[in-house]
Amino acid sequence: MKLHLTSTAGMYAITGYGEGFVLVNGQRHERNLLVLPDRLEPDWLLGSFEDLTSGHFEALTLHGPDLVLLGTGGRQRFPQPGLYAGLMARGIGVEIMDMGAACRTYNFLSAEGRRVAAALIV
Repeated sequence: MKLHLTSTAGMYAITGYGEGFVLVNGQRHERNLLVLPDRLEPDWLLGSFEDLTSGHFEALTLHGPDLVLLGTGGRQRFPQPGLYAGLMARGIGVEIMDMGAACRTYNFLSAEGRRVAAALIV
């Protein structure tokens, strides 16, 4: 699916996604990645959903998000709550959704100026 934004100047926007890929500012990524308005981290998670650890979530606190959107691939899957409890203890919200919903929500919230992070499992 191709997404359209009115302006992406100076920020990272998700411009499309599909089976096994995400487009960020038109560049194709086929591995798990982290997208923030001012930062892109390819290879955020080396492995699959099953390889998630609390360390992956703790590392997100370094970027100072108010909200983390975890895109779990083609379908919504819930990790053990203990893995992301540290984020919630710090007042950082966590929303878990399929990758498409995470991409669309990220664009909407980042366009509003929110400090959102999309952690995407491709």
